[in-house]
Amino acid sequence: MTFCIGIKTKHGILGLSDTRITSGNDTTTSKKVYTVNRRNHSFFIMTSGLRSVRDKAITYFGELIEKNDSTYDKLYKAVNGFADQVKRVAGEDKDSLEKSGFYFNLFSIIGGQLEEDKEPKLYLLYPQGNWIEIRQGTPFVIIGNTGFGNPVLRRSLKYDEPLLLALKSAFLAFDATRISSNDVDYPVDTVVLENNSYNIVENRFEQHELNHISEFWNDSLKKVIHDLPADILKKAFSAENKKEYD
Repeated sequence: MTFCIGIKTKHGILGLSDTRITSGNDTTTSKKVYTVNRRNHSFFIMTSGLRSVRDKAITYFGELIEKNDSTYDKLYKAVNGFADQVKRVAGEDKDSLEKSGFYFNLFSIIGGQLEEDKEPKLYLLYPQGNWIEIRQGTPFVIIGNTGFGNPVLRRSLKYDEPLLLALKSAFLAFDATRISSNDVDYPVDTVVLENNSYNIVENRFEQHELNHISEFWNDSLKKVIHDLPADILKKAFSAENKKEYD
């Protein structure tokens, strides 16, 4: 499984992904982020799904970029270019994969700002090659293991928040997923693109660098739960009002 998240704010966009490929007795990790950084022309692709499908689509797209990158002046055109390669791989491999019991399940988060984009853009690309743009109303998208991180994001994240707060929320969403699922884990890769910078800043974080944040969050949650103004809940331990509901 995978955890990849993309966030769009009024200050720019960012992404965070885990690196776990396989779990169990033989665990492996690998980068799930592909970046292009050129003058006035920067974008990233994060993927979830079968690694073989991802690598093949990225390889095909890399060749396409070498030949036709100058024709992509808006990000949606690059998204369409990658979608064509995903569909190409599906045409080559989908039937044989499904006969072997595997699903063609390559989801992608693509973010960036190209020459003619007025601001950084963020897209979710489906395995079928169609896409949606991530906008202000719901300014984040998760692919892979999607369930555990959503509550943190829906409570904490707004479109006008600073990118640092958005990154904190992204990490907490990852952390919630990590402790709930053994197939999502460190290290994590981050990509940050501020408005009109046209330069993706990419970094990797190991567990020992971020453990103190997890511990602070856990301790804070325990304290908040303890301090909840919830005297009304004491009613659950009393039998005095039971007859009212019989």
